[in-house]
Amino acid sequence: MAGLSVAVATIGRYHSFDLARELQNAGSLAAIYTGFPRWAVRDSGVEPARIRSFPWIQTPKAALQRWRMMPPAVERAMAWHALEFLDRYVARTLVPCDVFTALSGTGLAAGRVAQRRGGAYVCDRGSTHIGFQDRILREEFDRLGLAFAGVDPRIRDKEVREYEQADAITVPSGFALESFVEMGVAADKLHRIPYGVDLSAFHAGAGRDREFRVLFVGMLCVRKGLHDLLQGFQAAGLANSRLVLVGPAAPETEALLARFPVAALERTGALPRAGVVAEMSRASVLVLPSVEEGLALVMAQALACGLPVIASRNTGAEDLFTDGGEGFIVDVRDAPAIAERLTRLADDRTLLDSMSEAAARRAGALTGWAAYGRASLALFRKLAGAGG
Repeated sequence: MAGLSVAVATIGRYHSFDLARELQNAGSLAAIYTGFPRWAVRDSGVEPARIRSFPWIQTPKAALQRWRMMPPAVERAMAWHALEFLDRYVARTLVPCDVFTALSGTGLAAGRVAQRRGGAYVCDRGSTHIGFQDRILREEFDRLGLAFAGVDPRIRDKEVREYEQADAITVPSGFALESFVEMGVAADKLHRIPYGVDLSAFHAGAGRDREFRVLFVGMLCVRKGLHDLLQGFQAAGLANSRLVLVGPAAPETEALLARFPVAALERTGALPRAGVVAEMSRASVLVLPSVEEGLALVMAQALACGLPVIASRNTGAEDLFTDGGEGFIVDVRDAPAIAERLTRLADDRTLLDSMSEAAARRAGALTGWAAYGRASLALFRKLAGAGG
């Protein structure tokens, strides 16, 4: 459709700026609205004139989080107000567009404005259905006997209304899509568009260490399944092995590490990209046993480094690699399965080498952000009445 015009909204950066850049390249970006200040997205590839910033709540919230200066109740309130006030700002200032796509939590009021003008509204959800997410995380924290406030009911209720109001909902993986169907959303409203992957900075380095290094990259939290990894690694009892945790701590991190102690443990904290690449090049396998998420691109980055992956089905792994090919896909909450796969790879270096080679080949076949942009544009054109 010639002249298709799309506006984008996102509370931060995420994949939304990659989408905006691809829309811009196709001549279809009207504007992108963000809770980040302009300087924080100056390297996004999006023309500054097309960026509309409303940083007044999200930016101080992010700063206070980094400095660990915010009580949980204040953080929860600021998270809600950051989403709500960005949505209201976009609704007041929305540029003319044929399609408005907003990251979930930021599009209810603005989506109504777009629809009243005759345009289409797309809710872009980067994870599972928020009701599913809330339920499974409550179950997991209960299973561990840890306190969990749950998803803010204001955000949960708003997102559910967004799902109902939107003309379409986009999700990044089959797992995320299935969660919406399970929660009663009509399948024909859902569109799986996997994220692109920029692997230009990820490649195998000098070679694996002699010790069997098990790598985890991400927030050290229940949602990422840290507790199952700790138990699985300990149960495997591997000689000459080490568990390496790369990523920032969560409120529950120390409690999990104390409950499931691992002797051969190395914590690096958060690392810059070059540091992550170095750890992936040294490691034998990446393990990501998440309880819930949309599509964890750290798995694709590991594959590009020739690093086999053991992941739960709840990571979107089935959209990136095959079980038994480039790694293993296990059921969620299955520490014994993690232990068994680790033992298999540690004991069979021929299998480890073949999976490493398969991982690098698979990474070479993964699509980039241009393909994500094309798939999104095809949906937007259909919604705008052009039929693709």
